[in-house]
Amino acid sequence: MSIEVKVPVLPESVSDATIASWHKKVGDAVKRDENLVDLETDKVVLEVPSPVDGVLKEIKHQAGDTVNSQQVIAILEEGAAAPAPAPAAKEEPKAAAPAPAKAEASKASGKGVDELSPAGRRVATEEHIDPSKVAGTGRDGRVTKEDLVNYGKGGAAPAPAARPTPGERPEERVPMTRMRAKIAERLMQSKNSIAMLTSFNEVNLAEVVKMRKSLGEQFQKTHGIKLGFMSFFVKAAAEALKRHPIVNASVDGNDIIYHGYQDISIAVSTDKGLVTPVLRDVQDMGFADIEQGIADYAKKARDGKLSLEDLQGGTFTITNGGTFGSLLSTPIVNPPQSAILGMHTIKERAIVENGQVIAAPMMYIAISYDHRIIDGKDAVLFLVDIKDQLENPQRMLLGL
Repeated sequence: MSIEVKVPVLPESVSDATIASWHKKVGDAVKRDENLVDLETDKVVLEVPSPVDGVLKEIKHQAGDTVNSQQVIAILEEGAAAPAPAPAAKEEPKAAAPAPAKAEASKASGKGVDELSPAGRRVATEEHIDPSKVAGTGRDGRVTKEDLVNYGKGGAAPAPAARPTPGERPEERVPMTRMRAKIAERLMQSKNSIAMLTSFNEVNLAEVVKMRKSLGEQFQKTHGIKLGFMSFFVKAAAEALKRHPIVNASVDGNDIIYHGYQDISIAVSTDKGLVTPVLRDVQDMGFADIEQGIADYAKKARDGKLSLEDLQGGTFTITNGGTFGSLLSTPIVNPPQSAILGMHTIKERAIVENGQVIAAPMMYIAISYDHRIIDGKDAVLFLVDIKDQLENPQRMLLGL
């Protein structure tokens, strides 16, 4: 029986998707729940699994095509078996072995898709070319985009080019992925539509470090997860948002929407760009719930398993540039939110405490905010609230 494979139902905020790559070709056997194709949207890459065991009978849309929600993209033959391979031809007497140089070139050209440039991967996917069959003319025998194009046209690959010499300025033009293009669009939207301002402060994390050191092992034994720094910041932000609701609000035309809950977006870097999965109802979460939620999202992001629902909504964002060594930055507000908290790297610095110069683990923190609805006083008081809680962690445990 023939089974239609359709694009999953997309939310209203996502109008269409682009076929990124097929993992099966016509005639291949497939198993139920095995990934057939990757669809790239503005926000995530979606996997489309096979609904049944069978054989891929027809592919209706190729890599690079734009498709809509519930559109048929392939046909499966349920229960069918893949055709048996043709019997091998009778072995002919072996010809003389190729010259060593030619054998070495063949070995060098046997590259997989992962060895190609982004532009080369696109050509190989769209033209259904096996890169291992293409003679490479790039450095160290690598297969280039031009090699693939020529192979697809049935032409011979050009003679290997000489290695770049000093003074040469190679360039490669690669189209943006949909996700990267959407990120660029949203950043420009934020810049052009929000009256954005940033305020800074610094926080002494000595008490947080002490608490993690004294209770971290017990916390992990009890909850099965490590006690990190991020949960302290998320919890502090949730408590501060209760006391400064304007920071948790958003603009809708001439109206201000006050959100009676704290859904905090956590910025996560992936190889495809920055994504912001949402921890929902953080006001009701404990430290262990927060740490587990962050760990789950980090794993899903690494595995490319984030869903559109994971990224929808959010009333406030926290981003941690300190993971990459950033000492100070001005984070960009994620519309329609009105504020974002920026964490940075922890540096041991000399500070004065009770008249004494001591070394302390210090972090610069920043809040960027929409000045249309958040006054400077509100933003600064919010940041000071965060600072006070982190320097006295017992406050957030008592809701103070």
